[in-house]
Amino acid sequence: MFDIDRWNEIISALKKNKLRSLLTAFGVFWGIFMLIVMAGAGKGLERGITEGVGQVATNSFFLWTESTSEPYKGFRRGRYWSYDNEDIAFIKNNIEETDVIAPRLFGWRGGNNTLRGDKYASFYIKGDYPVWTKIDPIDILKGRWINDVDVAQKRKICVIGEKVKEEMFKPEEDPIGQYLRVNGVYYQIVGLIRPISTIHINGRTEESIFLPFTTMQAAYNYGSDVHMFGITAKKGISASVVEEKVMAALKEKHSIAPNDVQAIGHVNLEKQFKMFSNLFMGIQILTWIVGIGTLLAGVIGVSNIMLVIIKERTQEIGVMRAIGATPRKIISQIIMESVFLTTIAGYFGLFFGVLLLEGANKALEMAAASGNKDIFIKDPGVNFGVAVACLMILIISGAIAGYIPARRAIEIKPIDALRAE
Repeated sequence: MFDIDRWNEIISALKKNKLRSLLTAFGVFWGIFMLIVMAGAGKGLERGITEGVGQVATNSFFLWTESTSEPYKGFRRGRYWSYDNEDIAFIKNNIEETDVIAPRLFGWRGGNNTLRGDKYASFYIKGDYPVWTKIDPIDILKGRWINDVDVAQKRKICVIGEKVKEEMFKPEEDPIGQYLRVNGVYYQIVGLIRPISTIHINGRTEESIFLPFTTMQAAYNYGSDVHMFGITAKKGISASVVEEKVMAALKEKHSIAPNDVQAIGHVNLEKQFKMFSNLFMGIQILTWIVGIGTLLAGVIGVSNIMLVIIKERTQEIGVMRAIGATPRKIISQIIMESVFLTTIAGYFGLFFGVLLLEGANKALEMAAASGNKDIFIKDPGVNFGVAVACLMILIISGAIAGYIPARRAIEIKPIDALRAE
Protein backbone atom coordinates (compact mmCIF):
# COMPACT_ATOMS: atom_id res chain seq x y z
CA MET A 1 0.00 0.00 0.00
CA PHE A 2 1.16 3.53 -0.82
CA ASP A 3 0.77 6.27 1.77
CA ILE A 4 -0.84 9.66 1.22
CA ASP A 5 2.48 11.25 0.32
CA ARG A 6 2.95 8.78 -2.50
CA TRP A 7 -0.54 9.56 -3.88
CA ASN A 8 0.28 13.28 -3.70
CA GLU A 9 3.45 12.63 -5.67
CA ILE A 10 1.48 10.77 -8.33
CA ILE A 11 -1.11 13.54 -8.65
CA SER A 12 1.58 16.21 -8.70
CA ALA A 13 3.44 14.42 -11.50
CA LEU A 14 0.30 14.23 -13.59
CA LYS A 15 -0.56 17.89 -12.93
CA LYS A 16 2.75 18.96 -14.43
CA ASN A 17 1.53 17.47 -17.72
CA LYS A 18 -2.08 18.43 -17.29
CA LEU A 19 -3.10 18.85 -20.94
CA ARG A 20 -1.24 15.75 -22.10
CA SER A 21 -2.67 13.73 -19.23
CA LEU A 22 -6.23 14.83 -20.01
CA LEU A 23 -5.92 13.97 -23.71
CA THR A 24 -4.39 10.60 -22.87
CA ALA A 25 -7.05 9.89 -20.23
CA PHE A 26 -9.75 10.67 -22.79
CA GLY A 27 -8.43 7.88 -25.00
CA VAL A 28 -8.83 5.39 -22.15
CA PHE A 29 -12.22 6.90 -21.24
CA TRP A 30 -13.47 6.55 -24.81
CA GLY A 31 -12.25 2.96 -25.10
CA ILE A 32 -14.13 1.81 -21.98
CA PHE A 33 -17.15 3.96 -22.86
CA MET A 34 -17.44 2.41 -26.32
CA LEU A 35 -16.89 -1.10 -24.95
CA ILE A 36 -19.69 -0.70 -22.39
CA VAL A 37 -22.14 0.94 -24.82
CA MET A 38 -21.54 -1.60 -27.59
CA ALA A 39 -21.72 -4.58 -25.21
CA GLY A 40 -24.92 -3.22 -23.65
CA ALA A 41 -26.55 -2.48 -27.00
CA GLY A 42 -25.64 -5.95 -28.29
CA LYS A 43 -27.10 -7.60 -25.21
CA GLY A 44 -30.24 -5.45 -25.52
CA LEU A 45 -30.67 -6.55 -29.13
CA GLU A 46 -30.28 -10.19 -28.09
CA ARG A 47 -32.83 -9.82 -25.28
CA GLY A 48 -35.27 -8.01 -27.55
CA ILE A 49 -35.19 -10.63 -30.28
CA THR A 50 -35.20 -13.52 -27.80
CA GLU A 51 -38.19 -12.16 -25.90
CA GLY A 52 -39.86 -11.21 -29.17
CA VAL A 53 -39.74 -14.85 -30.18
CA GLY A 54 -41.62 -15.60 -26.96
CA GLN A 55 -42.55 -19.25 -26.54
CA VAL A 56 -42.65 -20.18 -30.22
CA ALA A 57 -41.48 -23.77 -30.70
CA THR A 58 -37.86 -23.48 -31.80
CA ASN A 59 -37.89 -27.06 -33.09
CA SER A 60 -40.60 -26.33 -35.65
CA PHE A 61 -40.77 -25.88 -39.40
CA PHE A 62 -43.45 -24.83 -41.88
CA LEU A 63 -44.27 -26.28 -45.31
CA TRP A 64 -46.43 -24.99 -48.16
CA THR A 65 -46.72 -25.84 -51.84
CA GLU A 66 -45.26 -24.07 -54.87
CA SER A 67 -45.34 -24.92 -58.58
CA THR A 68 -43.00 -27.72 -59.64
CA SER A 69 -39.73 -26.93 -61.39
CA GLU A 70 -39.02 -30.44 -62.75
CA PRO A 71 -41.13 -32.75 -64.97
CA TYR A 72 -41.78 -36.11 -63.25
CA LYS A 73 -43.80 -39.27 -63.94
CA GLY A 74 -45.53 -37.74 -66.93
CA PHE A 75 -46.39 -34.47 -65.17
CA ARG A 76 -45.17 -31.30 -66.81
CA ARG A 77 -42.93 -28.70 -65.24
CA GLY A 78 -44.81 -25.81 -63.59
CA ARG A 79 -47.63 -28.00 -62.25
CA TYR A 80 -49.61 -26.55 -59.34
CA TRP A 81 -50.52 -28.93 -56.55
CA SER A 82 -51.68 -28.81 -52.92
CA TYR A 83 -51.64 -30.74 -49.67
CA ASP A 84 -54.84 -32.44 -48.54
CA ASN A 85 -56.45 -33.87 -45.41
CA GLU A 86 -54.93 -37.29 -46.06
CA ASP A 87 -51.48 -35.80 -45.65
CA ILE A 88 -52.17 -35.16 -41.95
CA ALA A 89 -52.47 -38.86 -41.15
CA PHE A 90 -49.83 -39.72 -43.76
CA ILE A 91 -47.17 -37.62 -42.03
CA LYS A 92 -48.18 -38.87 -38.59
CA ASN A 93 -48.06 -42.54 -39.64
CA ASN A 94 -44.91 -42.44 -41.77
CA ILE A 95 -42.60 -39.98 -39.99
CA GLU A 96 -42.43 -41.11 -36.38
CA GLU A 97 -40.02 -38.30 -35.42
CA THR A 98 -42.80 -35.72 -35.77
CA ASP A 99 -44.58 -34.47 -32.67
CA VAL A 100 -47.16 -31.73 -33.39
CA ILE A 101 -48.72 -31.64 -36.86
CA ALA A 102 -50.86 -28.54 -37.33
CA PRO A 103 -52.52 -27.88 -40.73
CA ARG A 104 -53.60 -24.35 -41.60
CA LEU A 105 -55.77 -22.60 -44.17
CA PHE A 106 -55.41 -18.92 -44.94
CA GLY A 107 -57.77 -16.67 -46.86
CA TRP A 108 -57.12 -13.64 -49.00
CA ARG A 109 -57.04 -10.33 -47.15
CA GLY A 110 -58.61 -7.59 -49.19
CA GLY A 111 -61.80 -5.94 -50.33
CA ASN A 112 -63.08 -5.25 -46.80
CA ASN A 113 -63.69 -8.94 -46.10
CA THR A 114 -65.15 -8.34 -42.62
CA LEU A 115 -68.45 -6.63 -41.75
CA ARG A 116 -70.24 -5.73 -38.53
CA GLY A 117 -73.20 -3.38 -38.75
CA ASP A 118 -71.99 -0.41 -40.76
CA LYS A 119 -68.30 -1.10 -40.14
CA TYR A 120 -66.14 -2.66 -42.83
CA ALA A 121 -62.51 -3.74 -42.53
CA SER A 122 -59.97 -6.12 -43.99
CA PHE A 123 -58.24 -8.78 -41.88
CA TYR A 124 -56.25 -11.98 -42.27
CA ILE A 125 -58.47 -15.07 -42.19
CA LYS A 126 -56.95 -18.31 -40.91
CA GLY A 127 -58.33 -21.80 -40.40
CA ASP A 128 -56.65 -23.74 -37.60
CA TYR A 129 -56.72 -26.83 -35.43
CA PRO A 130 -56.43 -26.37 -31.64
CA VAL A 131 -52.85 -27.73 -31.71
CA TRP A 132 -51.59 -24.70 -33.65
CA THR A 133 -50.98 -22.86 -30.39
CA LYS A 134 -48.47 -25.55 -29.36
CA ILE A 135 -46.28 -24.13 -32.11
CA ASP A 136 -47.19 -20.45 -31.84
CA PRO A 137 -48.62 -19.80 -28.34
CA ILE A 138 -51.12 -17.01 -27.71
CA ASP A 139 -52.38 -14.99 -24.77
CA ILE A 140 -56.15 -15.38 -24.33
CA LEU A 141 -57.56 -12.06 -23.12
CA LYS A 142 -61.22 -13.11 -23.09
CA GLY A 143 -63.18 -16.25 -23.89
CA ARG A 144 -61.31 -19.24 -25.33
CA TRP A 145 -59.38 -20.67 -28.24
CA ILE A 146 -60.71 -23.08 -30.90
CA ASN A 147 -61.32 -26.58 -29.47
CA ASP A 148 -61.77 -30.11 -30.85
CA VAL A 149 -65.58 -29.91 -30.71
CA ASP A 150 -65.52 -26.79 -32.89
CA VAL A 151 -63.48 -28.70 -35.48
CA ALA A 152 -65.53 -31.92 -35.29
CA GLN A 153 -68.89 -30.13 -35.58
CA LYS A 154 -67.68 -27.46 -38.02
CA ARG A 155 -69.04 -24.75 -35.76
CA LYS A 156 -69.36 -21.23 -37.13
CA ILE A 157 -67.34 -19.57 -34.42
CA CYS A 158 -64.22 -17.41 -34.55
CA VAL A 159 -61.43 -16.05 -32.38
CA ILE A 160 -60.23 -12.51 -33.07
CA GLY A 161 -57.03 -10.55 -32.48
CA GLU A 162 -56.78 -7.30 -30.54
CA LYS A 163 -56.69 -5.10 -33.64
CA VAL A 164 -59.92 -6.66 -34.92
CA LYS A 165 -61.64 -5.78 -31.67
CA GLU A 166 -60.32 -2.19 -31.78
CA GLU A 167 -61.56 -1.59 -35.33
CA MET A 168 -64.91 -3.40 -35.18
CA PHE A 169 -66.07 -2.62 -31.63
CA LYS A 170 -66.23 0.38 -29.33
CA PRO A 171 -63.70 0.40 -26.45
CA GLU A 172 -66.35 -0.43 -23.83
CA GLU A 173 -68.00 -3.21 -25.88
CA ASP A 174 -67.42 -6.88 -25.07
CA PRO A 175 -66.90 -8.79 -28.35
CA ILE A 176 -67.57 -12.24 -26.85
CA GLY A 177 -70.87 -13.57 -28.15
CA GLN A 178 -71.11 -10.95 -30.90
CA TYR A 179 -71.13 -11.79 -34.63
CA LEU A 180 -68.85 -10.88 -37.52
CA ARG A 181 -69.61 -11.42 -41.18
CA VAL A 182 -66.47 -12.78 -42.84
CA ASN A 183 -66.52 -13.18 -46.62
CA GLY A 184 -70.31 -13.45 -46.56
CA VAL A 185 -70.62 -15.93 -43.65
CA TYR A 186 -71.54 -15.02 -40.05
CA TYR A 187 -69.41 -16.29 -37.16
CA GLN A 188 -69.91 -15.92 -33.42
CA ILE A 189 -66.89 -14.59 -31.52
CA VAL A 190 -65.80 -16.91 -28.71
CA GLY A 191 -62.33 -15.55 -27.94
CA LEU A 192 -60.11 -12.45 -27.95
CA ILE A 193 -56.37 -13.05 -28.16
CA ARG A 194 -53.03 -11.35 -28.58
CA PRO A 195 -49.68 -12.79 -29.69
CA ILE A 196 -46.93 -13.70 -27.27
CA SER A 197 -44.19 -13.48 -29.88
CA THR A 198 -43.33 -11.03 -32.64
CA ILE A 199 -43.14 -13.85 -35.18
CA HIS A 200 -46.11 -13.54 -37.52
CA ILE A 201 -47.04 -16.52 -39.67
CA ASN A 202 -49.33 -15.62 -42.61
CA GLY A 203 -49.94 -12.15 -41.19
CA ARG A 204 -50.06 -10.42 -37.82
CA THR A 205 -51.97 -12.33 -35.16
CA GLU A 206 -53.58 -9.17 -33.77
CA GLU A 207 -55.00 -8.42 -37.24
CA SER A 208 -56.34 -11.94 -37.81
CA ILE A 209 -59.64 -13.81 -37.50
CA PHE A 210 -59.27 -17.50 -36.68
CA LEU A 211 -61.85 -20.11 -37.74
CA PRO A 212 -62.01 -23.86 -37.04
CA PHE A 213 -60.07 -25.59 -39.83
CA THR A 214 -62.98 -27.78 -41.00
CA THR A 215 -65.42 -24.85 -40.87
CA MET A 216 -63.24 -22.80 -43.18
CA GLN A 217 -62.86 -25.74 -45.59
CA ALA A 218 -66.62 -26.17 -45.84
CA ALA A 219 -67.63 -22.50 -45.82
CA TYR A 220 -65.35 -21.44 -48.65
CA ASN A 221 -65.31 -24.60 -50.77
CA TYR A 222 -61.70 -25.53 -50.14
CA GLY A 223 -62.62 -29.21 -50.32
CA SER A 224 -59.85 -31.19 -48.62
CA ASP A 225 -57.09 -28.67 -49.35
CA VAL A 226 -54.46 -27.82 -46.75
CA HIS A 227 -52.48 -24.64 -47.42
CA MET A 228 -49.73 -25.10 -44.87
CA PHE A 229 -48.32 -27.46 -42.27
CA GLY A 230 -46.70 -26.40 -39.02
CA ILE A 231 -44.72 -29.34 -37.63
CA THR A 232 -42.48 -29.86 -34.60
CA ALA A 233 -39.85 -32.52 -34.06
CA LYS A 234 -39.87 -34.77 -31.01
CA LYS A 235 -37.60 -33.81 -28.15
CA GLY A 236 -33.96 -34.57 -28.82
CA ILE A 237 -34.39 -34.81 -32.61
CA SER A 238 -33.21 -32.09 -34.99
CA ALA A 239 -36.02 -30.29 -36.79
CA SER A 240 -33.82 -30.14 -39.89
CA VAL A 241 -33.62 -33.93 -40.04
CA VAL A 242 -37.39 -34.31 -39.63
CA GLU A 243 -38.02 -31.60 -42.21
CA GLU A 244 -35.99 -33.44 -44.85
CA LYS A 245 -37.85 -36.69 -44.13
CA VAL A 246 -41.29 -35.06 -44.31
CA MET A 247 -40.48 -33.24 -47.53
CA ALA A 248 -39.14 -36.41 -49.17
CA ALA A 249 -42.24 -38.38 -48.14
CA LEU A 250 -44.65 -35.73 -49.41
CA LYS A 251 -42.81 -35.47 -52.73
CA GLU A 252 -43.10 -39.22 -53.23
CA LYS A 253 -46.80 -39.23 -52.29
CA HIS A 254 -47.67 -36.38 -54.66
CA SER A 255 -45.40 -37.48 -57.54
CA ILE A 256 -42.90 -34.65 -57.20
CA ALA A 257 -39.33 -35.12 -58.45
CA PRO A 258 -37.01 -35.83 -55.48
CA ASN A 259 -34.55 -33.19 -56.70
CA ASP A 260 -37.23 -30.51 -57.18
CA VAL A 261 -36.18 -27.82 -54.70
CA GLN A 262 -38.93 -25.38 -55.71
CA ALA A 263 -42.06 -27.50 -55.30
CA ILE A 264 -42.19 -27.19 -51.49
CA GLY A 265 -41.75 -23.86 -49.79
CA HIS A 266 -40.40 -24.16 -46.27
CA VAL A 267 -39.09 -22.23 -43.28
CA ASN A 268 -37.16 -23.92 -40.48
CA LEU A 269 -37.22 -22.00 -37.19
CA GLU A 270 -34.44 -24.18 -35.77
CA LYS A 271 -32.12 -22.92 -38.52
CA GLN A 272 -33.30 -19.35 -38.00
CA PHE A 273 -32.58 -19.48 -34.28
CA LYS A 274 -29.14 -20.96 -34.88
CA MET A 275 -28.45 -18.15 -37.31
CA PHE A 276 -29.50 -15.58 -34.70
CA SER A 277 -27.34 -17.30 -32.10
CA ASN A 278 -24.31 -17.12 -34.38
CA LEU A 279 -25.14 -13.49 -35.16
CA PHE A 280 -25.23 -12.56 -31.47
CA MET A 281 -21.94 -14.36 -30.87
CA GLY A 282 -20.41 -12.45 -33.78
CA ILE A 283 -21.71 -9.16 -32.37
CA GLN A 284 -20.17 -9.94 -28.98
CA ILE A 285 -16.82 -10.84 -30.51
CA LEU A 286 -16.84 -7.71 -32.70
CA THR A 287 -17.79 -5.59 -29.67
CA TRP A 288 -14.81 -6.81 -27.66
CA ILE A 289 -12.42 -6.50 -30.60
CA VAL A 290 -13.45 -2.90 -31.33
CA GLY A 291 -13.66 -1.95 -27.65
CA ILE A 292 -10.31 -3.45 -26.71
CA GLY A 293 -8.73 -2.00 -29.87
CA THR A 294 -9.96 1.48 -28.93
CA LEU A 295 -8.79 0.94 -25.36
CA LEU A 296 -5.39 -0.22 -26.62
CA ALA A 297 -4.98 3.07 -28.47
CA GLY A 298 -5.63 4.89 -25.20
CA VAL A 299 -3.18 2.67 -23.32
CA ILE A 300 -0.48 3.43 -25.89
CA GLY A 301 -1.17 7.10 -25.22
CA VAL A 302 -0.74 6.49 -21.50
CA SER A 303 2.59 4.79 -22.15
CA ASN A 304 3.72 7.74 -24.24
CA ILE A 305 2.75 10.30 -21.62
CA MET A 306 4.61 8.28 -19.00
CA LEU A 307 7.74 8.41 -21.20
CA VAL A 308 7.40 12.20 -21.37
CA ILE A 309 6.94 12.43 -17.61
CA ILE A 310 10.00 10.25 -17.00
CA LYS A 311 12.11 12.36 -19.36
CA GLU A 312 11.12 15.52 -17.46
CA ARG A 313 11.86 13.79 -14.13
CA THR A 314 15.25 12.40 -15.13
CA GLN A 315 17.10 14.40 -12.50
CA GLU A 316 14.58 13.45 -9.82
CA ILE A 317 15.02 9.78 -10.67
CA GLY A 318 18.80 10.24 -10.56
CA VAL A 319 18.57 11.75 -7.06
CA MET A 320 16.35 8.89 -5.90
CA ARG A 321 18.84 6.35 -7.25
CA ALA A 322 21.77 8.23 -5.69
CA ILE A 323 20.23 8.21 -2.21
CA GLY A 324 19.53 4.49 -2.37
CA ALA A 325 16.13 4.03 -4.05
CA THR A 326 15.91 0.53 -5.46
CA PRO A 327 14.87 -0.15 -9.07
CA ARG A 328 11.83 -1.95 -7.72
CA LYS A 329 10.67 1.17 -5.86
CA ILE A 330 11.05 3.39 -8.92
CA ILE A 331 9.27 0.88 -11.16
CA SER A 332 6.41 0.51 -8.70
CA GLN A 333 5.95 4.28 -8.44
CA ILE A 334 5.82 4.77 -12.21
CA ILE A 335 3.46 1.81 -12.67
CA MET A 336 1.26 3.20 -9.92
CA GLU A 337 1.05 6.54 -11.71
CA SER A 338 0.05 4.75 -14.93
CA VAL A 339 -2.56 2.56 -13.19
CA PHE A 340 -3.95 5.61 -11.40
CA LEU A 341 -4.41 7.48 -14.68
CA THR A 342 -6.04 4.56 -16.54
CA THR A 343 -8.25 3.60 -13.60
CA ILE A 344 -9.66 7.09 -13.10
CA ALA A 345 -10.26 7.58 -16.83
CA GLY A 346 -11.71 4.10 -17.16
CA TYR A 347 -13.99 4.57 -14.17
CA PHE A 348 -15.57 7.63 -15.75
CA GLY A 349 -15.88 5.77 -19.06
CA LEU A 350 -17.63 2.92 -17.24
CA PHE A 351 -19.87 5.33 -15.32
CA PHE A 352 -21.01 7.36 -18.34
CA GLY A 353 -21.42 4.21 -20.46
CA VAL A 354 -23.77 2.67 -17.88
CA LEU A 355 -25.53 6.04 -17.49
CA LEU A 356 -26.18 6.22 -21.24
CA LEU A 357 -27.53 2.66 -21.31
CA GLU A 358 -29.85 3.40 -18.38
CA GLY A 359 -31.13 6.49 -20.18
CA ALA A 360 -31.73 4.48 -23.35
CA ASN A 361 -33.52 1.80 -21.32
CA LYS A 362 -35.87 4.39 -19.77
CA ALA A 363 -36.61 5.84 -23.22
CA LEU A 364 -37.39 2.38 -24.61
CA GLU A 365 -39.69 1.62 -21.66
CA MET A 366 -41.58 4.87 -22.26
CA ALA A 367 -41.92 4.07 -25.96
CA ALA A 368 -43.22 0.58 -25.15
CA ALA A 369 -45.69 1.99 -22.62
CA SER A 370 -47.03 4.38 -25.27
CA GLY A 371 -47.97 1.41 -27.45
CA ASN A 372 -44.98 1.17 -29.79
CA LYS A 373 -44.69 -2.56 -30.60
CA ASP A 374 -41.88 -2.27 -33.13
CA ILE A 375 -39.10 -1.99 -30.55
CA PHE A 376 -36.56 -4.76 -31.03
CA ILE A 377 -34.10 -3.75 -28.29
CA LYS A 378 -34.95 -4.54 -24.66
CA ASP A 379 -33.10 -3.80 -21.42
CA PRO A 380 -29.75 -2.71 -22.90
CA GLY A 381 -27.13 -3.07 -20.22
CA VAL A 382 -24.09 -4.96 -19.04
CA ASN A 383 -23.92 -7.54 -16.29
CA PHE A 384 -21.57 -7.60 -13.33
CA GLY A 385 -19.16 -9.95 -15.08
CA VAL A 386 -18.58 -7.47 -17.92
CA ALA A 387 -17.95 -4.64 -15.44
CA VAL A 388 -15.41 -6.75 -13.55
CA ALA A 389 -13.74 -7.73 -16.83
CA CYS A 390 -13.45 -4.06 -17.79
CA LEU A 391 -11.87 -3.19 -14.45
CA MET A 392 -9.36 -6.02 -14.81
CA ILE A 393 -8.53 -4.84 -18.32
CA LEU A 394 -7.96 -1.33 -16.96
CA ILE A 395 -5.62 -2.47 -14.20
CA ILE A 396 -3.62 -4.78 -16.46
CA SER A 397 -3.47 -2.17 -19.24
CA GLY A 398 -2.30 0.49 -16.83
CA ALA A 399 0.41 -1.77 -15.45
CA ILE A 400 1.64 -2.64 -18.94
CA ALA A 401 1.53 1.02 -20.01
CA GLY A 402 3.70 1.97 -17.04
CA TYR A 403 6.11 -0.95 -17.03
CA ILE A 404 7.85 -0.16 -20.34
CA PRO A 405 8.66 3.47 -19.40
CA ALA A 406 9.65 2.29 -15.91
CA ARG A 407 12.19 -0.18 -17.33
CA ARG A 408 13.65 2.62 -19.41
CA ALA A 409 13.87 4.87 -16.35
CA ILE A 410 15.99 2.45 -14.30
CA GLU A 411 18.36 1.91 -17.22
CA ILE A 412 19.56 5.50 -16.79
CA LYS A 413 22.69 5.64 -14.67
CA PRO A 414 22.36 7.89 -11.59
CA ILE A 415 25.36 10.06 -12.61
CA ASP A 416 23.87 10.60 -16.11
CA ALA A 417 20.49 11.42 -14.63
CA LEU A 418 21.98 14.03 -12.30
CA ARG A 419 23.73 15.73 -15.23
CA ALA A 420 20.54 15.88 -17.34
CA GLU A 421 19.12 19.36 -18.10
